[in-house]
Amino acid sequence: MNLSSAVLVETGNASGYLQRLCKHFGHKLEVEFTPETGSIAFEFGRAALEAGPDGLTMTALAGNEEDLARLRGVLASHLERFAFREGLKVDWR
Repeated sequence: MNLSSAVLVETGNASGYLQRLCKHFGHKLEVEFTPETGSIAFEFGRAALEAGPDGLTMTALAGNEEDLARLRGVLASHLERFAFREGLKVDWR
């Protein structure tokens, strides 16, 4: 996996969203997490998550541009859905 993209999503609920994402995907995928860090292994890439004082950092890692875009979309759509009360938007740039 030679391509990566990262984004910091500013929120006071970073740890909660990290754990929710990991638990959600953990039903079907290999997932490891603590309240501060998480890793999700998708068929088309891997996500690394880190909860910090400024928010949730999500890093997408994939082998090609198409898979990277797909992974970024999956992570963004799920986080935005889970954080609908905050109205969070993920901007990968």
